[in-house]
Amino acid sequence: MKTKLSSLLKITLVSGLLAAIYYPTFVWMVGRWMAKEGYYSHGFLVPLVCLVLVWMKKNELQNLRRRPQNAGYGLGLIIAGVGIHLISMWWRIHFTSAISMIIVLAGLVLYFFGRGVLRKLLFPIAFLIFMVPIPLVMIANISLKMKLFVAQAATIIVNRLSIPAVRDGSMILMRNSYIEVGAPCSGLKSLISLLALSAVFAYLIRGSYLKKSILFLAAVPIAILSNMLRIVLLCIISEIYGMEVGLGFFHDFSGFLVFAIALVLLLGVNKALSVRTG
Repeated sequence: MKTKLSSLLKITLVSGLLAAIYYPTFVWMVGRWMAKEGYYSHGFLVPLVCLVLVWMKKNELQNLRRRPQNAGYGLGLIIAGVGIHLISMWWRIHFTSAISMIIVLAGLVLYFFGRGVLRKLLFPIAFLIFMVPIPLVMIANISLKMKLFVAQAATIIVNRLSIPAVRDGSMILMRNSYIEVGAPCSGLKSLISLLALSAVFAYLIRGSYLKKSILFLAAVPIAILSNMLRIVLLCIISEIYGMEVGLGFFHDFSGFLVFAIALVLLLGVNKALSVRTG
């Protein structure tokens, strides 16, 4: 009983200390999660999903013997993570600081509970990477390339549908209307969210690591294709019914439509993989 209370007290003290140390990083992450037209509005859900995944393992964890025989390795991870955090704070690089927090969390589990518990919690801990916003420079670079690609592909498809269109940068010019593929319409936000969803989906389904990997990676082309379909539909609606219709209700509704289509395609890939490996 005393041992359990002592361990609980240590965990509480360490958790409080880490919360204080990483406070600036938490503030930065929440700011990015709440940013208008940001890419990480799902960030609030990631820790909750992590807790749910841990709760789903509660019976397995209770049956494991907590053997912190690898406490030295756990302490090494903790020291390395804190070191990365201190350097990151010195250079004001919040991204690497947030990554270091995940390293420290893994180190704490290894230090207090041992390798067996860490193995069971490895995915829930690693899943926290989806709450860490990537640097704005990287977002701008990736978003630019994606929106130019989507604009070019959508222009080709629209022309094939007998609607004359030309691309000028990230704009698609038609006879009676035009569509500007801005950064929010590049598909990057959908890609990040769908990658997080496919990671959980692949983790929960039964199957080989190969099947899980294919399902996870399939989120990339699915997100791009779904967003491309959205841009094509916006072009068609705007050209036929006017820009007020295309860029009004349908523009907002199509954002949800893209995610629904992507989810259906992801389920389709899972079904196809199940049939092939069944």
